[in-house]
Amino acid sequence: MSKITAAITAVGGYVPDYVLTNQELEKLVDTTDEWITTRTGIKERRILKGEGKGTSELCVPVALEICKKRGISPEEIDLLIVATVTPDMVFPATANVVTDKIGAKNAFGFDISAACSGFLYALDTGARFIESGRYKKVLVIGADKMSSIIDYTDRATCIIFGDGAGGVLLEPNTEGLGVIDSILKSDGHGREFLNMKAGGSNRPATAETVANREHYVFQEGKTVFKYAVANMSDAARSIMERNHLSADDIAWLVPHQANLRIISATADHMGVPEEKIMINIQRYGNTTAGTIPLCLWDWENKLKKGDNLVLAAFGGGFTWGACYVKWAYDGSKN
Repeated sequence: MSKITAAITAVGGYVPDYVLTNQELEKLVDTTDEWITTRTGIKERRILKGEGKGTSELCVPVALEICKKRGISPEEIDLLIVATVTPDMVFPATANVVTDKIGAKNAFGFDISAACSGFLYALDTGARFIESGRYKKVLVIGADKMSSIIDYTDRATCIIFGDGAGGVLLEPNTEGLGVIDSILKSDGHGREFLNMKAGGSNRPATAETVANREHYVFQEGKTVFKYAVANMSDAARSIMERNHLSADDIAWLVPHQANLRIISATADHMGVPEEKIMINIQRYGNTTAGTIPLCLWDWENKLKKGDNLVLAAFGGGFTWGACYVKWAYDGSKN
């Protein structure tokens, strides 16, 4: 009996219509387009506007696009995993909300919270459900409405983040294609450098926490940058070495879109040239769990069956990791 692997058989993505440009941010905080572009590579980001619109609103079009591309009904989905740090509510899980909104009546669902590494954690988790043989169609979505937790008077964070979602469908494969290997790591000491201080059980919301602006993202940029470069590149190099891959064997590096300088440094450490790197940070900014699947969505028509992809991410907590994926279909036909 051939080994079952979890192949990506369809990709979907969604970004809101509203474009927040660097020029608009110049009116909100003390910054310039040149400063933002030079230090981050970001030119614009998308923002989900409107009352009562949470992260599930970003996930629904992704799920429906994937079903349409694959020619399946939402009722055929066995499991939905949503990676997010901006759930619609503390509970129920955003995945539960999405299954209801798309009519995935036969699916169970849950959320994974691993910040910018969330999609990799969710992808690896989803792959295990496929490999078990019990599940045939697992939908994995990375999505965040970062505008809901960003302080637009804090120039250290408001220039970086945007809203967006992307996802993939995983199905069984016996050709050796799909999610081949993963290295996932975490180190809780990093929680002091990148976090949201209030809103959890440790520090529930009060008038004081709101007044102190503790329900927004806090980031100590220099420390996060140092750890991100070291850990993303280490995980990516390790996954290559473990699977006997050279830079020449890699068709695409798919990095988390946190900062263009972090992406470039990671690629340099791996020996991967610029033309093999998926980069769309200039258009979307950092959408946290949404960045990697949004890259796959943007580059789908360039992907060929058998392509070797290395996905790498680093996020708050700290969390980080890399996945080796062997692409399962010709993306130009979708």
